[in-house]
Amino acid sequence: MAQPRYTRIDNRRPSSNYCSTVTVVVFVALCLVGIWMMTSSSVGPAQNVDEVSLDNKDGIKKQMTPPTEEGNGQKFEDASGDTPNEDKKGDGDASLPKEDESSSKQDNQEEKKEEKPKEESTPSGETIETEGGEDKKDDSKSENGGGGDSDEKNDLKDNPDEENPDTNEKQTKPETEDNESGEDGENQKQFESDNSGKKSSDDDKETKTGNEDTETKTEKENTETNVDVQVEQEGQPKNETSGDLSPPGAQLELLNETTAQNGSFSTQATESKNEKEAQKGSGDKLDYKWALCNTTAGPDYIPCLDNVQAIKSLPSTKHYEHRERHCPDNPPTCLVPLPEGYKQPIEWPKSREKIWYTNVPHTKLAEYKGHQNWVKVTGEYLTFPGGGTQFKHGALHYIDFIQESVPAIAWGKRSRVVLDVGCGVASFGGFLFDRDVITMSLAPKDEHEAQVQFALERGIPAISAVMGTTRLPFPGRVFDIVHCARCRVPWHIEGGKLLLELNRVLRPGGFFVWSATPVYQKKTEDVEIWKAMSELIKKMCWELVSINKDTINGVGVATYRKPTSNECYTSRSEPQPPICAESDDPNASWKVPLQACMHTAPEDKTQRGSQWPEQWPARLEKPPFWLSSSQTGVYGKAAPEDFSADYEHWKRVVSKSYLKGLGINWASVRNVMDMRAVYGGFAAALRELKVWVMNVVPIDSPDTLAIIYERGLFGIYHDWCESFSTYPRSYDLLHADHLFSRLKQRCNLTAVIAEVDRVLRPEGKLIVRDDAETIQEVEAMVKAMKWEVRMTYSREKEGLLSVQKSFWRPNEVETLTYAIG
Repeated sequence: MAQPRYTRIDNRRPSSNYCSTVTVVVFVALCLVGIWMMTSSSVGPAQNVDEVSLDNKDGIKKQMTPPTEEGNGQKFEDASGDTPNEDKKGDGDASLPKEDESSSKQDNQEEKKEEKPKEESTPSGETIETEGGEDKKDDSKSENGGGGDSDEKNDLKDNPDEENPDTNEKQTKPETEDNESGEDGENQKQFESDNSGKKSSDDDKETKTGNEDTETKTEKENTETNVDVQVEQEGQPKNETSGDLSPPGAQLELLNETTAQNGSFSTQATESKNEKEAQKGSGDKLDYKWALCNTTAGPDYIPCLDNVQAIKSLPSTKHYEHRERHCPDNPPTCLVPLPEGYKQPIEWPKSREKIWYTNVPHTKLAEYKGHQNWVKVTGEYLTFPGGGTQFKHGALHYIDFIQESVPAIAWGKRSRVVLDVGCGVASFGGFLFDRDVITMSLAPKDEHEAQVQFALERGIPAISAVMGTTRLPFPGRVFDIVHCARCRVPWHIEGGKLLLELNRVLRPGGFFVWSATPVYQKKTEDVEIWKAMSELIKKMCWELVSINKDTINGVGVATYRKPTSNECYTSRSEPQPPICAESDDPNASWKVPLQACMHTAPEDKTQRGSQWPEQWPARLEKPPFWLSSSQTGVYGKAAPEDFSADYEHWKRVVSKSYLKGLGINWASVRNVMDMRAVYGGFAAALRELKVWVMNVVPIDSPDTLAIIYERGLFGIYHDWCESFSTYPRSYDLLHADHLFSRLKQRCNLTAVIAEVDRVLRPEGKLIVRDDAETIQEVEAMVKAMKWEVRMTYSREKEGLLSVQKSFWRPNEVETLTYAIG
């Protein structure tokens, strides 16, 4: 037998063969004990971790992380600010006490000292790599020079949860940072001390080999049973992610939206006070079965605009009632089919010039308006020459002509947010992007087939809407300019009710740009309209600033300015149109009937509308002057501080997480919707990208939409228990921040997810931040639609889900009788 590798302390040789024999026996016994310990340590941790993962009581599955390879330590540490728990970060957040913040930082330092077997990020963004990698402390190695991996794996024998500390965090009682870095760390140190120096270097090699085999086996088992959650980044294998997506620094992130209040802001809908009884949660359903919607509109189905049954029962269509919203009592839970031959849309800015014909296979508008350069069929494309009825020789020339006529317009500086009524295919708004201006284009779903759908496919903002019997879904006094190019709206009839609606949404001092035939043609009808409009506009106290003719396009443009004071209103010879009652709220617009009256200009210098906002882009970041410190913001702080904190929060989330950590190719993203915008911070954080964001303020949320407009962004009111007024396949990315958990209290969540599928383009992305239970429900639904789960994660009852829609459509069909013509 080989001689033992030890000597006496006094360096003397053994005195007898008896001593040598005893030594051999003792050595053999130690070897047997060592082999037993290696066998138990290599099997125990894997089994225990597996049991913990399968017993996860919140239902949010965790990634079982293999040891990090040297040189690949970054993984997902850039996800600071990624999960909803970052809503608690103390960056200027008064809702988080300073002592809590310092305590958390101290815990982070203790974790670093304990050398926990996982990869962590410090608040400064540095990565501490300890799991399976090279140990950072020399004393963590064995006294005989063995590698640290062997000791670390054996250390986990009595404390298997250390291998994936996040696995147990979602148990009935979440563990705190103190628990993680305290008792468990002491146990680990004690075990290291007890086992130090008991293994030879040969034993270390055997232990390391055995553990690597066990890890490979464990990883394979996890993959086969789908216990792990796939977190895929572009250019990386799906399983190459850290098990901890919320480093300690992110736990202090700002704004826990689940505790958001209304603050000083009223809600858009009073019905939010009487919400329906919460419907039974569907998260316990193991399987969701989807069917294909069978409707007359087919692939272009818009539930609230294609309710054939409701439209047929209308007593009158005189005021375009048939073009307004008529939502079914029970929103559809089926999926809208794809057009035959649908392709991934062309990316911006090429999409402004051409789109795939198969995606919007409509030729009626091309045949009807082709000679006016609206749209043409060119092979497999629909092309847009850049013109329109009023600017056949180019939209940019027309845009520059308007500013030359009225220099005060100052595109992209003073004038930032525009409403384009009767937009056609929205070429006007599409080219205003070149002047740093965003345009809310609207047009009805009428005989001008798919004009709004053309606009959205091109990557230009647009909604399907009509000026009929109700107000537009915008606050009062928010648009810098309202534009109408031959929109053929009868502004002057019925006491000027429709033009007075434009007056409601136009900012005091804002411009109305009207380039229609009555401005420059002398036909009998045009002359009569011009006369009636001139009289009405004079009574409304609008000032005619300019009337010029564009010789290149052959059209005339009249520009009017809304007054900034009430002096003209009080000096009129007759009070027509009348001034609205003081009780009439100009911001109330969700299904509110139109009235033929005017709202007075704000005289208090602290009120919104009493002065023009900061020039763009300064207005994006600066809190509006009319936000008072005496007002309580949505998150509980003084309103101006709340605004700034929200902006800093979303800048952090977008830069550290959304742009890097979700595997999204942002070059393919153009049309974005924030389904629950608050101050518009998410949209503001995306400013440097070539995207536009539709900010939706739900009607039962704090009414902050005017703040969004004030900072040079735009949005709309909406009730997500109903369908959105847009065509299917309109958006590349939807963002829902703590929305679905609120909606399921009064809506059918399955119908909401079906609407998400309708609005989102194939291969479009959905990012959901919500509580863990809701995340689980949404994940189950989208998986049933064959969507790809790019990342799902939860911590301390909060979760993050990133998914990508597929091209899959179900075979089963559901006929919607109310949508059959």
